[in-house]
Amino acid sequence: MQASQINTFISLAFAPVFVLALRFFSFENVSFVFAVIMFVYTLFILYKKESLKTLSTPLIYFIFVLFAYYYINIAFVKLIPALISGAFFLFFLNAAIQKKSVVLHMFRRFSKREIEKAKEEYIAKSDGYWAGILLLNTLIQLLFLFYGSNEVWAFYSSVGWYVLLFIALVLQILYAKIFYEKRGLKNEDRSNRDM
Repeated sequence: MQASQINTFISLAFAPVFVLALRFFSFENVSFVFAVIMFVYTLFILYKKESLKTLSTPLIYFIFVLFAYYYINIAFVKLIPALISGAFFLFFLNAAIQKKSVVLHMFRRFSKREIEKAKEEYIAKSDGYWAGILLLNTLIQLLFLFYGSNEVWAFYSSVGWYVLLFIALVLQILYAKIFYEKRGLKNEDRSNRDM
């Protein structure tokens, strides 16, 4: 299993496992054990000489769980997903401002098929859309931090935000299909008129 896959597993399992462990053990014991696990994993990533991006996940978890342990406050733990989402929001916002086309780069990386020029331009301009979705996700995370129960926060932090991103992806695909079908029909009408 690669470190990036372990990081994904951590982001999925951390919140529900943490909240579940609180049912059986004290907050201090749970946060201490999680801090130790994240510290050991951080050392492992350093030993393997993984990228800074890969190192950032366990390091963030370690630091904030350690704060939670020291201050005996779950708010530090609940802040972690909001911080990670906020970092992704800033990443996509920066990409949109600088027109880096991160989404297009990711599409090309995972899909080897050729795409039409118009679709490529549409995908290239979608960094701003994803920045908006990630801002919404960050605001929802902050809402659960201050107003949600631990269980609701754990559910959203592990599964809920994936549902949000999936819905956002479906909406983007549907919009593209409708937009390009209408555009294609208009282009056909124009070519028919020209004949």
